[in-house]
Amino acid sequence: MLLIGCTSSPGTKPAPEAPGALPGPIAGTSQTLLSNGWKLSPAGTATPLGDLPLSLQLSPDGRLAAVTNTGWGQNSVQLLDAATGQVLDTRVVSAAWAGLAFAPDGSRLYASGGQHNRIHCFRIEGQKLRPDSALVLGEKWPKQKIGVAGLAVDGRRQQLYAVTREDNSLYTFDLKTRRILRTLKLPAEAYGALLSPDGNRLYISLWGSHAVAVYDTEQRQLLPSIAVESHPNDLVLTRDGRRLFVANANSNSVSVIDTRRGQVTETLNTALFPASPAGSTPDGLALTADDSQLFIANADNNCLAVFDVREPAASRPLGFVPTGWYPTAVRVAGNQLLIVNGKGSTSKPNPNGPNPVRDEGEKGAGYIGGLLLGSLSRLPLPDAAALATFSAQVYANTPFSKAREAAPDVPAGNPVPQRVGQVSPIKHVFYIIKENRTYDQVLGDVPAGNGDASLCLFPEKVTPNHHALTREFVLLDNFYVDAEVSADGHNWSTAAYATDFVEKSWPSYYSARGGEYDFEGRRGEVAEPKDGFLWDYCRRAGRSYRSYGEFVYKGKATVPSIEGHFCEGYSGFDMGVKDVDREKIWEQDFDRLVAARQVPAFSIIRLPNDHTMGARRGALSPLSYAADNDLALGRLIEHLSQSPVWKESVVMIVEDDAQNGPDHIDAHRSTAYLIGPYVRRHAVVHTAYTTSGMLRTLELILGLPPMSQYDAAALPLWACFTPRPNFAPYSVRPATTPQDVRNTAFNAPARRSLKFDLSREDAAPDLAFNENIWQAVRGEHSRMPAPRRSAAVREAKVEHEEEEGEED
Repeated sequence: MLLIGCTSSPGTKPAPEAPGALPGPIAGTSQTLLSNGWKLSPAGTATPLGDLPLSLQLSPDGRLAAVTNTGWGQNSVQLLDAATGQVLDTRVVSAAWAGLAFAPDGSRLYASGGQHNRIHCFRIEGQKLRPDSALVLGEKWPKQKIGVAGLAVDGRRQQLYAVTREDNSLYTFDLKTRRILRTLKLPAEAYGALLSPDGNRLYISLWGSHAVAVYDTEQRQLLPSIAVESHPNDLVLTRDGRRLFVANANSNSVSVIDTRRGQVTETLNTALFPASPAGSTPDGLALTADDSQLFIANADNNCLAVFDVREPAASRPLGFVPTGWYPTAVRVAGNQLLIVNGKGSTSKPNPNGPNPVRDEGEKGAGYIGGLLLGSLSRLPLPDAAALATFSAQVYANTPFSKAREAAPDVPAGNPVPQRVGQVSPIKHVFYIIKENRTYDQVLGDVPAGNGDASLCLFPEKVTPNHHALTREFVLLDNFYVDAEVSADGHNWSTAAYATDFVEKSWPSYYSARGGEYDFEGRRGEVAEPKDGFLWDYCRRAGRSYRSYGEFVYKGKATVPSIEGHFCEGYSGFDMGVKDVDREKIWEQDFDRLVAARQVPAFSIIRLPNDHTMGARRGALSPLSYAADNDLALGRLIEHLSQSPVWKESVVMIVEDDAQNGPDHIDAHRSTAYLIGPYVRRHAVVHTAYTTSGMLRTLELILGLPPMSQYDAAALPLWACFTPRPNFAPYSVRPATTPQDVRNTAFNAPARRSLKFDLSREDAAPDLAFNENIWQAVRGEHSRMPAPRRSAAVREAKVEHEEEEGEED
């Protein structure tokens, strides 16, 4: 097998971002800085689409294009003019997903109905979509768990093939009778379905495996599968059907298959640099009409990779094209490239805020899940000169490079090593993950930070330890989570990456269209990064590790590598358990390990109760939950600081996501804390940091390589550390807010809270739940201020670190 890499390079190492830079347009450039530290400068002209478009198909005559919008907000099928990008018609549907197919004669369009377990059918009359009766696979979720994915139409046999991602099956429909002819079980979750030109083979990408299934449509049976790489999704065939290209999202690659032999003949590396860690996420493919060039959508690199594929088994890279945010599909229409950008070009501001959320559920326009609206980019097929210009722009947009992966920007002598494998005086990392708070909600009242006190729900009176830790150690007021919600938040917090399954599946679950909370190891391979999570990297590097509630569900590990490495008595997400009780269990386990001299190098600890239960009658009040969480954290830090391992320890604390709480800078801005002898004292740091940057810091200390291109590219938090340790212990601040006050009122917020599922993180509708918390704290008739999204609303500012005096 030949591995072909895109070997272009930007030539020079980019200068690091100025400390204090905020997300938004970069002055004097065409670039936009995202909160995750990456930049956008999409080529071509853009047409706004709907919420998270995943599919793009051209009509047989090439005149029309169709798109499915599949996000948290309104789902729809759109018909566009392929030449101009103009939206001709939009049909709102109850649910949609990635499957989309035209009839061979162009008279009809079929679109996946996702977990509503149906296929939407439309007649195409002129430039309009006329709804027809749906093809039904079963009853809607949760009565039947099917989940329609890829579609393919066999015009000769008048049959439609549908593959699914929940019951892992192939359904065959008779288009004349509109009935299911047969159902065949598949080896794993399916994504795409593509029929050969002669109609005798159906190729199915097995999203939850490393293979392409081959279905013989004449014999009606599965042939031997073809092994590819991790997370195969989109498929494209040459006109003669002899070569099949398969995008592998988890492997930064495209497998090229000789269909006659059923073998992979070469593998194309789609990343900007060879041998890059996960993080390119190829998920869309298109060939030119003469099969000479292949265009590959790299979702997480925000670009297309372009290959010359004229010679079988001798493909060569040509360059890159900058796209919008998270491209999900690409097609060639005549002499044009059409690119669907799943998240558009920015996280939208919402200065007017969401409409009041009442009993009808979550309809506020300001919810983060509905703000990332997609777009269609159009541009001429690039020639060599254009590709050279575009490639340079793509490299200018990415903070990742192989040089930065090998040696991040850390000065010599810092406790954070400059390279993986160098020695750090810190031997034990305690990594604490909390739930769903923005910066302003907790630290908006801190005068030294860039906060808004009017948005502070849990001020110092409620969270004295959180506030004391920012004063005694370091205050970070420009920290951004990489996630949108907890479903991807716990993946970003433990792998610096969320797979395409997680990114494309959580909106269906969060919008109550169907699905389960199976994103934290509960789903298996389809939801997991190819090389695993932090604990997998610890295991491979010979570093000891232990989990306290993370990736543990109902007392059992959700992934094999956690088995035997977790505290069995420590509860994960369960709002019926107090954090102070969790902390007692941690203390007992920790003391036992200290006595045995077996304290692991890496401890991951879940303290989830800042999530709260809102205004639910009989539940602890949000203030009591926050006070419980605060006291537990303070006690944990105090106990650790009085132990023998304190002199070689650091505590790192993040929220898994910032959800939809109010924040006057950006809804991705969150709290983060660093505590330990080698952490600076009484310092304020305005540098822009991310979840991935926190992980990069942790990895360097433990001697672990980066897990994705995101942590490899992120700026480590070295500016928060000092080579001159201060071993003074921390003294817990007593609670100043009662931890046992329960909600007694049965008012409107309390009645609304009864409808929330609080058995799992984020099972409750997020916007409604956050407003519920606000009203529980501020009063029944108060209105939660509008959260802000600043990914493209302000000019980047330059701020510098401030230090109030460091104690040695």
